[in-house]
Amino acid sequence: MSAPTVNQSGVPTTPPPQRQAPGSAAFRLSPELRRALLLTGLTLLGLGLGLLGEHVLHQSALMWAGYALAFLAGGIPAAREAIQTLTTEHRLDVDLLMVLAALGAASIGQMADGAILLFLFSLSNTLQDWAMGRTKNAIAALMDLNPQGATIRRDGAERWCELGDIRVGDLLLVRPGERIAADARVVQGNTAVDESPITGESRPVDKAVGAELASGTVNLNGSVEAEVLRPAGESTLARLVGLMEQAQTEKSRTETLTERWESPYATAVLLGVPLVFAGLHFLGGLDTAAAWYRAMTFMVVASPCAVVISTPAVMLSAMAAAARGGVLFKSSAALDALASVNTVAFDKTGTLTQARMTLTRVVADDEAAALALAAGLEAHSEHPIAQAIVTAAQERGVAPQAVEEAQAIPGHGIEAHTASGEKAWAGNLRLMRREGAALTAAQEAALNELNMQGSSTVVVGLGSRVLGVMGVADALRPGIAGAIAELKAAGIAHPVMLTGDKEEVAASVAQEVGLSEYRAELLPEDKLRIIGELPGPVAMVGDGVNDAPALARADLGVAVGSGTDVAIESADVVLMQSDLGRLAGAVRLAREARHTVRFNLLFAFGIILLVSPLAIAGQVPLPLGVVAHEGGTVFVVFMGLRLLRRQL
Repeated sequence: MSAPTVNQSGVPTTPPPQRQAPGSAAFRLSPELRRALLLTGLTLLGLGLGLLGEHVLHQSALMWAGYALAFLAGGIPAAREAIQTLTTEHRLDVDLLMVLAALGAASIGQMADGAILLFLFSLSNTLQDWAMGRTKNAIAALMDLNPQGATIRRDGAERWCELGDIRVGDLLLVRPGERIAADARVVQGNTAVDESPITGESRPVDKAVGAELASGTVNLNGSVEAEVLRPAGESTLARLVGLMEQAQTEKSRTETLTERWESPYATAVLLGVPLVFAGLHFLGGLDTAAAWYRAMTFMVVASPCAVVISTPAVMLSAMAAAARGGVLFKSSAALDALASVNTVAFDKTGTLTQARMTLTRVVADDEAAALALAAGLEAHSEHPIAQAIVTAAQERGVAPQAVEEAQAIPGHGIEAHTASGEKAWAGNLRLMRREGAALTAAQEAALNELNMQGSSTVVVGLGSRVLGVMGVADALRPGIAGAIAELKAAGIAHPVMLTGDKEEVAASVAQEVGLSEYRAELLPEDKLRIIGELPGPVAMVGDGVNDAPALARADLGVAVGSGTDVAIESADVVLMQSDLGRLAGAVRLAREARHTVRFNLLFAFGIILLVSPLAIAGQVPLPLGVVAHEGGTVFVVFMGLRLLRRQL
């Protein structure tokens, strides 16, 4: 255990235990994989000893001991799996076929062929376990992102706190290099944060007072204090892990279909073996041993291992790659659905826009002076438009002008007096006329243009003079026009915006983001109806409670990570970074995954259709049949693993 340290306040704390580096889970061997490697090694050892005793030393005792070891190490695990599946699920699987084929080879004196079959089957399963484990280790790697606790300040005292004991309202004290233990909001300090483990964002993200920190991200270069917003069990990281666990269990239609047909197919193969034997022996004139040998070879090459593994290998790899890029699929069915999407419907507020009022334009002879006066006046108001102006002044380094006797005028705006006693005001046209002021031609043209764009407008003035006109609107998300263009390039034929806003606002936003189709002034029930009318399959992208019905109604629901819990729960896909630019990459990945699944299935069935007749005709010996069968299985697994390298 680490020795206690003393913080700056002199309070003893316990430093967090050293955690394994994120991503190291990919290099850990699970107990199951270590056991599989051991059994495969023992099977190979037994095969080697058997061949040595039979063909080199001519020692029957060594031969039988070696082959017995190979059959026990390679056959018992597969037999146990087959019996468990048969007794608990009442179905046959490929493990049973392999064990029966090995015993069949032994029954005609081909111990070496049976041992070779069991070794290659064991090796194939071990390689599959290793390959599939690389995708499933995504959850373990995510769990490694959680520190075991954090230094907090509670009731004025600093102390080390276990992760499960952190409460909402605690102050996290996060130093450079530390991992953030819970979702929190910065209340003091500035820093840059590495959010790549959670969102896929490759560049550090600057964080100042008021910015939110996500659990599992890394503080890079500044000490900050942040107020905890959610307990650890409800944090961004916890939600991410939960979604990944859910994604591993829900299957696509192709996966479900192949699993449904595995048992009937295995039964058909098993019933086909005596028919092949009977046909070759009684009709083809082969002796019993030769006919039985070919029947065993047929059983091996006709087994559906490659078919069964074709789809999950691809889907899990694609979901892992997408999660690394900040796009979480709740199931492989969602990934499969995205590959078919023809129409993407976007909500406007909070999806295409930031759902935050922002000063978009200032029209004045002296913009700094007009903004300073407006900020000085609006600092006395809690209205979202007022706060947008104050925030814009802070971001632009403009100091608010001091005013006195500020007074809100309902339905008009706000007025006050400057230090020199002159009346200052900011508000709508009614307030302007009340003050006896008038717009210049340029100001009136700017006001009309802002109104046409759907912006809220603020006129600011001194006495009877108008100093400037300002536009405040829900600003578009950065890069949203490029994201829409990328989505079109990815093959989405019908992107459309659905919004409850007025027609002129919708038209302006649609034009800015590059959407030729939009529907405005919609109620939630209108969105539901339109989702059913759009050319399908349809994906709905939204963030709010009012989007939840449409997200559930669409063929695929996509929620932005900054959205409400209801929207995220209703959706099939979550954009953790709220970056719609990742959606086009996800579409490409989903379509590549579908193409890979189709290729794998064609390849797997092709091997069966090609080699099975050759095995019956005696052109394929049992060891070569095993190589074709197991080699094909490993090949389709590694075809799926290629997708792990894909970037969104």
